[in-house]
Amino acid sequence: MPVLPAAGKRTLALYRELRRLIEAGAIPPGSKLPPSRDLARRLKTSRGSVVAAFETLIAEGFAVARTGAGTFVADRVPTVKPTAPREPEAAEPKMPLPGTLGVAMADARTLNRFRSLLTRHLARPGPEHFHYGDPRGGEALRQAVAAYLRQARGVRCEARSIVITTGTQQGIDLVIRSTLTLGDRVMIEDPCYPSARAAFAGSGLALSGLAVDAEGADIALAAPGARAVYVTPSHQFPLGVTMSMRRRLALIDWARETGGWIIEDDYDSEFRFAGPPLAAMQGMDDSGRVIYLGTFSKVLFPGLRLGYAVIPDPLLETVMALRARTDRSPPTLAEAALTDLIREGHFAAHLRRARRHAQAARDTLVAGLAAAPGLSVTVPDQGLHLVAGLPAGLEDVAAVEIARRAGFGVRALSTMAVTNPPRQGLVIGFSGFAPDVLHEAARRFAMALG
Repeated sequence: MPVLPAAGKRTLALYRELRRLIEAGAIPPGSKLPPSRDLARRLKTSRGSVVAAFETLIAEGFAVARTGAGTFVADRVPTVKPTAPREPEAAEPKMPLPGTLGVAMADARTLNRFRSLLTRHLARPGPEHFHYGDPRGGEALRQAVAAYLRQARGVRCEARSIVITTGTQQGIDLVIRSTLTLGDRVMIEDPCYPSARAAFAGSGLALSGLAVDAEGADIALAAPGARAVYVTPSHQFPLGVTMSMRRRLALIDWARETGGWIIEDDYDSEFRFAGPPLAAMQGMDDSGRVIYLGTFSKVLFPGLRLGYAVIPDPLLETVMALRARTDRSPPTLAEAALTDLIREGHFAAHLRRARRHAQAARDTLVAGLAAAPGLSVTVPDQGLHLVAGLPAGLEDVAAVEIARRAGFGVRALSTMAVTNPPRQGLVIGFSGFAPDVLHEAARRFAMALG
């Protein structure tokens, strides 16, 4: 809408009402509008307001002025059909129930430190905040992430191969669009991470499940002609197993021999409670066929919306071009604060506290579930969730509803199957909730099962 002459709210209200009547057909095309003096007198407003409203309608093409004849509705104007009554807006999303997956722990010390780092960069903003930068992300953060991955995860990488993402999901999307085409077959762990399955399936790819046992996914079961394999080898989601060395080497051999890609999602790898985190599979690959994905969402908080991908050289240019034409580059202010958080040692200290809190939450959850009749709980030595087996005769989908009524958030393992027969069980998170709240919710669920 053009800027109206300075005639105030009456002019704007009159313009909007006249336009509404024209669009609704109440004032038909070609009709003469009332003289400005008459309309001003009837509405008890100034003639200047009416003239200004008419001039705006003329400027927009809704009306025409004919010298000596007056102002008329244009012969062709858009018509707007009356809309059906709108449904009431949905209520705000409820807070997740204790036991819900994907909830991060709020660490007051880290949040205070992050706030001060943001303030630091707002007080003395660098030039990188005022122009569009490298689609991979700022070099300082990429250097910090590369150093962390080399030291903590054994990843083979330099800053040039790091792409800062909004999280694992964007990383998967970039990988799909840079390596695969419509109809390509992808092998995905079965059961699997539902969001990854949705990304592959939604891109028109053919999915096959790769059965998971105590050693992880077995590439020997791969379908012929598969172009890529998606795995979570350090901590398989949802079963929590670690892929054995022989399975890892077999998978790398498969990629080298077939020219396929391995998409390694390093899910929850930072949360290992016995010993240091396991080395990433990417560091074992000397053929450049592994694409490594990670995120800061679980270790810090999802609202940060920062993750990373380690991209092999043959794909880097394509991935950068995709990134540039979708969201151009990551948020530089958050990048700057995160860079300082890592470089100044605050991130490492946060991880140590987070592991302690996660382990305590795990033990609290296990204790609360102990009274549930027939429930078998596998206590994980890493990660932020556990898997529970159910009493004979109780299906996991039914158990999820029992849990919901008890105020306990769980997921049905059977819904995470791909192509193999679904397994029964419950997937329960233990991150992001106060221990007493988590214990009480688990206890209520145990009583409901009894």
